[in-house]
Parts: sequence; C-alpha cells; structure tokens
Amino acid sequence: MKSLRFQSVFDIIGPVMIGPSSSHTAGAVRIGKIVSSIFDDTPTEVEFQLFNSFAKTYRGHGTDLALVAGILGMDTDDPEIPNSLEIAHKRGIKIVWTIQKDSNAPHPNTTKITVKNAHKTISVTGISIGGGNIQVTELNGFAVSLNMNTPTIIIVHQDIQGTVTYTHL
Repeated sequence: MKSLRFQSVFDIIGPVMIGPSSSHTAGAVRIGKIVSSIFDDTPTEVEFQLFNSFAKTYRGHGTDLALVAGILGMDTDDPEIPNSLEIAHKRGIKIVWTIQKDSNAPHPNTTKITVKNAHKTISVTGISIGGGNIQVTELNGFAVSLNMNTPTIIIVHQDIQGTVTYTHL
C-alpha cells in the first residue's frame, strides 16, 4: 500500500469547506463524491460502515452529513451540506449506518460505502487522512491505492461466456 504521508506542508492546511473538521467533513465529502463518481448512477440505497474515530464522532463532526453530501455530488464548500440527509430522503435514497467503534481498520477515519440500485452494487473503502485528503483502499473487494493526486481510470469487466470481445462506448 502506498504511504499515507503528506508531500507538502500545504497538504495539511485544508480546503475551503463547510464543517468543523477537514478530516471528518471535507475528507468525508470527498470520499462520498469519489464513490458517487465511480457508481455513476442514481442510488436507491447507500450503506455507510464507519470505523473507530468516524464511528465515534460522525454526528458531532458532521461526518454523516458530509458523506451523504458527497454521494449527492456536492463539493466541500456547498452550503447545502447541512441539508444532505433531507435531500437524500426527498430523492428516495435510503441511508443505512453501521457503526463499528472498536475495529482493526487500518486508519481511524475509515468508511466502507456500499451503493446500490436495481442495476448494480459497488463497495468502496475510503480513508480521510487529514487536511481534507483521502485515499481509496478497496474497490469491490479488491485492494487498491488511489489518492486525490492520481488520475485514475477504473475499468469494470464482466466475463460473458461465448463472447470474444464487446466494446461499449
């Protein structure tokens, strides 16, 4: 796994944001937004598994609002972040919280997000490493190491018996 260390002192200053904590709100928005981008569809249900520090302070630090805001495509400075749970409810998105206060997650600010609709399901584990910076460590059960500074293309392949090639653009 790639190091979680910062490259510059400017990496820990933090972004322009709504909320009290760059790790628990800005980082959480960014994790949710990455998951939304990967899912690339309208979800009907989102389950957030929160570990350790995220689990202990998610309501007090606004991590719950931030994660849902990211799933809705909001940025870290969106004034609608405090209303994200209500917006998700109005859009018919079921939100489920699984809280694991004492786990062996690799970082205290870890969340595993499972997003579903009638057509597909994805699961992404993300870490808020400080200063609003994040790292994705798992995608659909596969270990990965993606961060905000790495342009990434994700290709999902489904083996279809009897098909040599199939290209969908």
